[in-house]
Formats: sequence, structure tokens, C-alpha cells
Amino acid sequence: MQIHVIQPGQSLYGLSQAYGVPVQTIADANELQVDRSLVVGQAVVIPIVGSYHWLQPGESLYSVSRRYGVPIATLASVNQLSPSQTLPVGLRLYIPPRAKRSVESNAYVEPRGETVAPALTASAREAAPHLTYLAPFSFRIQRDGSLVAPPLDDFAGIAAAQRVTLMMVVTNLENDQFSAELGRIIMNDQTVQTALLDNIVRTARANGFQDIHFDLEFLRPEDREAYNRFLARASERLHAEGFLMSTALAPKTSATQQGAWYEAHDYAAHGRYADFVVIMTYEWGYSGGPPMAVSPIGPVRRVLEYALTEMPGNKIMMGQNLYGYDWTLPFVPGGEYAKALSPQAAIDLARRMNASIEYDYTAQAPHFNYWDAQGREHEVWFEDARSIQAKFDLIKELGLRGISYWKLGLPFPQNWLLLEDNFTIAKRR
Repeated sequence: MQIHVIQPGQSLYGLSQAYGVPVQTIADANELQVDRSLVVGQAVVIPIVGSYHWLQPGESLYSVSRRYGVPIATLASVNQLSPSQTLPVGLRLYIPPRAKRSVESNAYVEPRGETVAPALTASAREAAPHLTYLAPFSFRIQRDGSLVAPPLDDFAGIAAAQRVTLMMVVTNLENDQFSAELGRIIMNDQTVQTALLDNIVRTARANGFQDIHFDLEFLRPEDREAYNRFLARASERLHAEGFLMSTALAPKTSATQQGAWYEAHDYAAHGRYADFVVIMTYEWGYSGGPPMAVSPIGPVRRVLEYALTEMPGNKIMMGQNLYGYDWTLPFVPGGEYAKALSPQAAIDLARRMNASIEYDYTAQAPHFNYWDAQGREHEVWFEDARSIQAKFDLIKELGLRGISYWKLGLPFPQNWLLLEDNFTIAKRR
């Protein structure tokens, strides 16, 4: 698979000629309309076996071999070169496909209201071949230990058709906010806990869930040990009933990190009791904050490297956003919220506004600015093929279990192409 960044004057026809791939094939892979112009700076995935590398000043077969993890003898052979010869700058080298390791992938799907929108059902169906788990969000705990279910539509049928494991997401949401008071009750009232676990087991069996996923957020710091005891109890009960148990964790970089989102989440305890965890490595750039990448690679790496000091990599799923944000400038704290948009919508917006897409190599994220009809400047950060490939490389480097997406319903076709190109997706059923 080749990632090509559009330069001025380039077109789908030109890409077709350069790579020997039909125009429609490239358009379909990236969900592009053939009659629309490309955006300068836009990353396009070319569906070929392997990829190409154009030799840069100072590079050699040795450095390219190290970069791509391909033996130098293999590179020389497939490109009909001598391993010792001096190569000219600009030479196109073919990089053969590498062996793929197996990982797990999860995607949350969040129906809004009383029914599941047809587009959301379609998104789940399209993503299912690429998933290990599908996680309808969410079953909301009540103060007596009962549960309020989300609309489930045909998620069970979609999962069964693609051998996807259904994940039952259990949350402490009240009035669409994570509730510390509800968390206090759950963590400290044994009667409520018993009722909750009984209801979880009964509901999971009735609906075909195989993994129970606790996403309990903004708990009181003083409930940290109570949460650990709850996880120990839940783990024993759920494993005895034949279920997996997983948890969601705030993105910490130390055991002593302060803040309402972090303090009650004990990485070591979750690593001990859960079969795996999803670490929410996104929302550095968020709707109420200043413009920046949603999941910049540096902060993501630091969180995951800390997590590896508390649990093995085969228990860690890296969280990944499937969206970006459009901020109106100047940013004013407490002012206008940024609008979420999909990667596809971001590219369409850049096209309409005649904006060139730039790439921040430190954050490993694309971005652009434009002016709206009211004369206001906007700044947009989103995801593209380059940014998601950087995350896949991190998963490989750190030896993680896999990746978990928040959330379906936001088109990003390049993600699924590159996910399959980088990994074999494990199926548990």
C-alpha cells in the first residue's frame, strides 16, 4: 500500500499513470469522486502490493532497509541492484510487503436517541470485517444496580456475520455526564454491586455479549482502592461465568498523575484484573480547548510507554479517534466549541475553501486554515493516512495488543485499508 501526498497540479489520472492503477480503483479506495479535484497536501492511498520509496539525499540501501525492516539483500534483489553500489538521489525502490502480525481491533458505536440511525448501522456493517470487537455505547448503571440499555438494532447479527465479539460497555453516565456520585455508590455499596453483576451477567447472556467492558470515569480519588476491589470481584465473577472483562483507562503518564479523570484509575490493578484495557489516547485537542492535534504522537507514546511499566503490552489497546475538529479563531476559553468532523469531511472542506493541507511532523497530524463567509478564520486538525500509519508503527514498535476506535459513523476509508495492510485482525469467535 502506497501513501501519496498530492502536489500542485496532480490528478487522479496522473496517479493512475504513475502507479499503473486504474483511476476508479484509486477513487474507490479513498472514496473520492473522479470528477472532483484533489487538494494540495491531501494524502491518498494507492492500493498496490508493497510500496515505493524514492531515495533521498544521504540515504542508501542500508538506511532504507532499516527504515522498512526489509533485509538489504531482499531490497537489492527485488530492485535488481548490487548491495554495494552507490545509488542516485530520486531512484524509485520497490519495498516488498512485510510479514504481518496479528492484533485485535475494537470500535465503539454510539446510537443517539431511542433508535439506531441507518447510517450508523451501515457504518458498523462496513467496519465489522476489520474488527475483533464491536462495542455499543453504553449500558448505563442505575443507582440500584440495574441497567439502561442503548438501542442495539442488529448489532448482534452484524457481529455474528463477521465473527466479531460483542463488547458490553458499562458506564457510570447520568444525564449524559460521568457521575462521581453514582461511582461512589457502585464502588462502596456491596448490595448494589451484587445486583449490578447479576444484571450484567443476565443481560450479556440474553444479548450475546462475550466481553464486559467497564468504562467508569471521573470517579472520586478516594474511591481508587474501592474501584480496585470492585474490579477484583467483577473479574472473579465474570470469568467464572465464562466472560472476558476489559476496562477503559484515562491517558496517564505516571501513577501519581493528578486530576479528576486520572486519580481513581490504577493502571497496575487494571492490568492485574482485566483481560485487556483500552487506553483513551486522544482528546488532547478537544472541542472546548485550543486548536491542536486530537492525538499527537508524542503524548500518545508517553502514555503507552508508562502503561508498559504497569502491565504487559499484550493487554494494551491503543485508543484512536476517527474524527477531527474545526475551531473558530481566535480561541477563547469558554467560548465557541469546535465542531467535530470526519477525515473525509475535512478534505471536502479544504477543497471547498481552496485551502492547502499541511502536515505537522512533530504531532504526526494534518491541519489547515481557512476563512469562512463571515470573515472568521478557522483552524482544522484531523486524521489522514500518514497520521494513522504513524500510530500503526507505534503499535508494532511497542508490541501492543491492538487498537480501539472512538467511534464509528465518521468516514475514514483509508484507516481500514491501512489497518488490513499492516496487520492480520484476530477473530475470537
